[in-house]
Amino acid sequence: MSCDHDETMLHALLDGELDAGHAREIEKQIAACPACASELASYREMRRLMAATDLSYKAPASLRQRIEAALPQPEAAVQAPSQAPAQVQAQVVPLPSRRAVLRGFAMGSAVSAMAATGLVAIVLRNDDQQHIESEIVSAHLRSLQAGHLTDVISTDKHTVKPWFNGKLDVSPPVIDLTTQGFTLIGGRLDYVDARAIGAVVYRRRAHVINLFVSQTASMEHRAAKMDTVQGFNIRRWSDRGLNYWAVSDIGADELAEFGDKLENALRANTEG
Repeated sequence: MSCDHDETMLHALLDGELDAGHAREIEKQIAACPACASELASYREMRRLMAATDLSYKAPASLRQRIEAALPQPEAAVQAPSQAPAQVQAQVVPLPSRRAVLRGFAMGSAVSAMAATGLVAIVLRNDDQQHIESEIVSAHLRSLQAGHLTDVISTDKHTVKPWFNGKLDVSPPVIDLTTQGFTLIGGRLDYVDARAIGAVVYRRRAHVINLFVSQTASMEHRAAKMDTVQGFNIRRWSDRGLNYWAVSDIGADELAEFGDKLENALRANTEG
């Protein structure tokens, strides 16, 4: 490639692995660089050809025959030792049929598959959560660049809250915590996991707190948890159909305090 971006970024764009900000940056580079555009077109054509090719392999019938031949025969018997010289006793011990052996193998495989599925589901959920939190931190970092922090600048929640109307399916709640040490400074639209999301912005001394809010199908309340990603603290929780992520470089105790005060205020507004 003739530009500063390596092939990895093109592959990441093609596979949908970039957040919205980086994707726009790479797309601008491709538009300005014929070599990048040509290479991306080649990758897309290669993907199309591979998708159209049947790469599946079906085992031959002879393999099944060899497996069945190696299994115990259903009529096999074992003769017990004679217990008296004049009397020969034979004890027939039936061996499992090939069908029973295969059925038992299938049942064991199914149980193993069920256990593995549960484990994979847990791993996927954890991976998904880590992916979202990584994108939350990326969005937080982007906001710290000049001119990216707020789309609407105001310390008045009655100005910030209406600004979101019509821009998102659900407008995020805006709580003024200025008197409690967390100054409301505005809000903006951001993108996390390629979806538009609301961000309400606060300041704690010289530190910025981004509160990201998105809609969820579950009305279940999920207690807050603290995580640390790339040196930034994240407090995440869910309540009444909304997911919340508060991210900042302030200490975990202060971010927990912010979250507690915000949750108490939201609860008071709902009950009131």
